[in-house]
Amino acid sequence: MKAKPEKIVKISTIASLLVLVVILVASFSGCFERNNATELALDPQNESEAPTAIPATPTEAEDLTKLPTETPTQMPTSTPTVEPTVTNTPEPTLEPTPEPLSGPYGPNAEDFPEGMSMLTGELVDDPATLDYLPAMVSITNWPISARPQAGLGSAALVYELYIGEGMSRFLALFYGNYPSSANSNGDGEGSDSGDGLAIDNTNADAIGPIRSGRLPYEGIRKLNNGFLVMASAYAGVSQNLDNVTNVFGSEDDDLNSARIPADQLQEIAAGYEGALVEGALSGNVFDAGAPEGGQPADTFWYIYNQINQIAWKYDPQAGDYYRYADQADGETFVRLTDAMNGDDVDISNVILLFANHRSCSATAFDIDLMGVNKNPAVLFRDGQKFDIFWTTRNGDFERETGKVRPIRFIDANGDPFPLKPGASWIILTPLQTPIWEAPLVEHVNLDELVWVPESPELVIHRLLNSQEPGSGIWVSRFYQSLMFYDPAVCAKID
Repeated sequence: MKAKPEKIVKISTIASLLVLVVILVASFSGCFERNNATELALDPQNESEAPTAIPATPTEAEDLTKLPTETPTQMPTSTPTVEPTVTNTPEPTLEPTPEPLSGPYGPNAEDFPEGMSMLTGELVDDPATLDYLPAMVSITNWPISARPQAGLGSAALVYELYIGEGMSRFLALFYGNYPSSANSNGDGEGSDSGDGLAIDNTNADAIGPIRSGRLPYEGIRKLNNGFLVMASAYAGVSQNLDNVTNVFGSEDDDLNSARIPADQLQEIAAGYEGALVEGALSGNVFDAGAPEGGQPADTFWYIYNQINQIAWKYDPQAGDYYRYADQADGETFVRLTDAMNGDDVDISNVILLFANHRSCSATAFDIDLMGVNKNPAVLFRDGQKFDIFWTTRNGDFERETGKVRPIRFIDANGDPFPLKPGASWIILTPLQTPIWEAPLVEHVNLDELVWVPESPELVIHRLLNSQEPGSGIWVSRFYQSLMFYDPAVCAKID
C-alpha cells in the first residue's frame, strides 16, 4: 500500500518537470518574437531612433565624396589571387605652359613675334588679318543717346578730337582683332545704296553709331596706312579725305542709326589684303614692364566744359584705365562700356598728345600731324604719368619706301619710349595746353558703373582752381583759345 503514494509522487514530479519545460519554452519563444518585432517596428514616438535617409547629393552634414579615413580590413579568401597584367603605358606628354609675353617688342618690324600687332604689342586671334589695312571708323559721342557705343572695346587705337561747341568725337582704329559677331541679333547684311552702305540699326553686332568725317581724319588715316568709314561729310571736308567708305543710317530721323556690322568691316579690310607695306605700322616699342621715372597717377581728368568732363581712373587689379564721362549734366559719371557685350572698355595707355590746331571757324579746323619733328605728350600707364614726346619725322623706313608710319612715342633723347601692350586712347589737344595736379575731393568709385559725386560743383571747382603736387590727381582742360585762325584751312574746305 505504501508503494502507490511513492509512485504518485514520482509521476507528479515528472509532470511538474514537464510543465516547467513547457513554460520555459514558451517564455523563450515570446522573447524571440518581441525582439523581432522591435527590429521591424521601432516605437514611432521615439524620433531620435527614426532611420535617416541617405541624401541623394552631398550636403554640408554629410559629404559623400570624402574618402574613408581608415583602410577597410580585407577578409581572407580561399580563391587564389590573380596578379593583374601590367602594361607599360607611356606617360602623356604635357605641353609646356607658354611664358606670358612681356617684351620689349619693337620698334622695327623684325622685333615683333609672328602674329603680333605692331599697334598694340599683343598677339591677334587670326594672324592673317595683319595683312589687312587698318580700318578707322568715325564714332559719335554726342548726343549722349549714342552711348554706350558699340565696338570700342575691340579697337587697337582710339583718337579723341574736339569737333567744336564743347563736343568731341572718336576715330576708332580696328586692326588684327575685330569685334565678335557672337551677339548679333540681325543678319549682318547691309544694302548697297550706291553712294555707301545702308546699315540695319537692329543689328546688335554693328559698330557705331557712325557720324561724319572731319579734316584731321586724313592725317590720322595716312599715318596709319588705312581707310576711313564714316557717315559722309560736309562737301568741303569730304573732298580732302581719301580711301573712304560711307555708311548711311537706316532711319532718317535717328542720328544714331548709321552702323556697320563687324564682319562687313572685316570684309572691306580684307579687300585691301596685300596693300600694306611690310613694316608700315612699326616704330613703337611695347613692354609690359613699367619704365622708371613716372609719377603717381591714380586719376586723369580731361575737361572740355562743365557738362563734358572725363575722368580716367586707374584700376590696380586690371592694370588699365577706365573712362568715366558725365551725362551732359556735370554730375552723373558713367563708365564707358562696349554696347556689344557690356564689357568695360579697358585702356592700357592713355595719351595726351599736344599738336598744333588750326581753325577756320568754331567747328572747322585741322590738326598738324604730318612731318612733326618732336612735340610733347603725356603718357598714363600702370598708374603712373610720364612726360614724353611724339614724332612723325622721316626715318630709314620713310626714306627707303616713300611711305609714312604711325605716330611714334619717344623720350627726350629721341629713343623709343615703351608703351604698355594693349589698346591706346589718344586725346588730341592744342599745343601749350596746361596740365597740373589737383587736390583729391572725392574718389571715382570703381565699384559702380555710375558714380555721382556728393558735391559735383565742388569737384570741378577744386579741379580747375586748386593745385596739390604729389596728389596723383592730374587735370587738363581744352582751351579753344589755343587754336589759331588759319585762312589756309578755310581754303581747304571751299
